[in-house]
Amino acid sequence: MKGLRVLLRKEEVSFQAIKTFKASTDPDYEPKKNRVLELYDMAEGKATPGPGDPAVVFSMDEFGPLNLLPREGKQWAPVVRRAQKGSTSSPRRRRRRATYTRTQGVRHLLAALDLNRDYLYGHVKTTKNRTKFLEFCRYLRSLYPPEVRVAIVMDNYSPHLSTHKDDRVGRWAQANNVELAYVPTNASFLNRIECHFTALRYFALDGTDHRSHEEQNSMIRRYIIWRNHHTDNEELRAISLRAKVA
Repeated sequence: MKGLRVLLRKEEVSFQAIKTFKASTDPDYEPKKNRVLELYDMAEGKATPGPGDPAVVFSMDEFGPLNLLPREGKQWAPVVRRAQKGSTSSPRRRRRRATYTRTQGVRHLLAALDLNRDYLYGHVKTTKNRTKFLEFCRYLRSLYPPEVRVAIVMDNYSPHLSTHKDDRVGRWAQANNVELAYVPTNASFLNRIECHFTALRYFALDGTDHRSHEEQNSMIRRYIIWRNHHTDNEELRAISLRAKVA
């Protein structure tokens, strides 16, 4: 019992949350993972591109759906002393309104991170189908000359894939000097842009209550502009680093 009491001393143990994870069942997990990590090393200058390898690497994904609703967050507020709690004269934090119906639809952010330049791009769309995906890919392709080979790392969301009925994605990539690198199934954490969505949510959406999509879209665009000019911001780097896995 004495040993148990020593083990359970307050400074040695704490009440900690337990999280779960889903292991990828992709039969091609290793080659897909290795190729994605190899592309990251090339973009960061840790590996030399070989013949046929891309000179530019984008990490791309969709963020959303973006509803119009009050979002939880944190704010500065006067300190409420214990003796003041329950007093009608003491200042109180404002509560967010409730939403019962959301009649203005949703929006989707198509975003890509240029890993060579650490530069974020984003377009807000009303839908996120294969046509909109290819529009965004054409925009990314236009940022560099045609002779510069480009790679786009992304997940296995169906509009990103070529199918027997619709092979536009594969044909476009082959015709435009683009390599499409898919992360393994159930391994979206390998997509580098995910941690930047965490920072976007923190800086642009948490604690907001936008009443129109135009207002919310403007906030997202302003954040992206700010982020690209303040990549050395300590708070931004800390939030992205905490969410970064690969």
